[in-house]
Amino acid sequence: MQSVGRFFDGESGQRLSVDLSVDTAADTLKLSHPELPMGSQYWPLVAIRALSDHARQDQLVLSLKADAALDSALIVTARLTVDDPDMVSILRRLCPDIGRVDVPKGTTGRIAKRAGLAVGALVLMIFVILPAMANTLARFIPVEREVAYGKAVVKQMERFMGGRGDQGLTCTGSKGRAALDAMIARLTDAADLQYDLNVNVFDHKMVNAFAAPGGQIVLMRGLIERAKTPDEVAGVLAHEIGHVEARDTTRNALRAAGSAGLLSLILGDFAGGSAVVVVAEYTLTASYTREAEAEADVFALEMLNAAGADATAFATFFDSLSELERLTPDLPEYLSTHPELVDRAAAARAFARDQGVTTPILDDAEWAALKKICT
Repeated sequence: MQSVGRFFDGESGQRLSVDLSVDTAADTLKLSHPELPMGSQYWPLVAIRALSDHARQDQLVLSLKADAALDSALIVTARLTVDDPDMVSILRRLCPDIGRVDVPKGTTGRIAKRAGLAVGALVLMIFVILPAMANTLARFIPVEREVAYGKAVVKQMERFMGGRGDQGLTCTGSKGRAALDAMIARLTDAADLQYDLNVNVFDHKMVNAFAAPGGQIVLMRGLIERAKTPDEVAGVLAHEIGHVEARDTTRNALRAAGSAGLLSLILGDFAGGSAVVVVAEYTLTASYTREAEAEADVFALEMLNAAGADATAFATFFDSLSELERLTPDLPEYLSTHPELVDRAAAARAFARDQGVTTPILDDAEWAALKKICT
């Protein structure tokens, strides 16, 4: 079978119109042209490959497998285009590996090495670079973006906990709400806060409190019911305000949601975003660093002192938690009785000894109303 093809040597860019013939005895494809070395090239049929990215079925663009040129004058970068339908058919039939994609020797190892490097880079991004970015970017994200993001996170948390409809889990008892507002006002009157706080109570038995970005704070009904005095609730609330003011909540949100969270806060796209869902779930179970907890404790004690409230209540609330932990295993980490808690309670008592005259954060009627805010 004789035919004609277009030959590119892959080095000079020169195109030659070569004569083609198949030698079935030698299992080769002969390429002939006066400008070829020795006038001819012989391509082994077993080494011929069709380029996989060439879609035309009536044409073949051929090359040689990577090791076909060893100990020979063949050039593996050469290309041969065949348009003759009969020759195309013959080559498809006679070349056993024409459709094979060869992997050069050592490629598997290189792929594994590059995959390992990629995984390492991802781990570095998640556990080193992203937290560092979170610490930096948390200081520069506009407060209004934080507020909108935090509200979206709290809404999603409410759904996780079973809230439905417009009201969801938020408690709206008017007298209880007034008592909560009085507590917030007493705590914040002497404070210069960067956020307008949005504090709510969720109708849930969990003994917990949490803060979301942008000044969003939620107290659980279970925590209020377990507290013996309003000053204990005020201490927990002041602690959460400390996390808000230090932007610990925003840093945690950025770490939890990763790049999606960064984009959400930068672009302001919060509605239904997967980052909001991730952060909401994370916030329900997350803990802060020991340093962040210690700083929030100091903030809370100073806030209680500025409000003229007894800081001893902050310690007595921690004292009561050993029994609560046994009865309520879902306590947040900062309220659990790990060894540092004893030292934190002792620090609160030492702080309280240096206080002057204090008065309860709420009167008896206000405290009774707060305890019934969800009824």
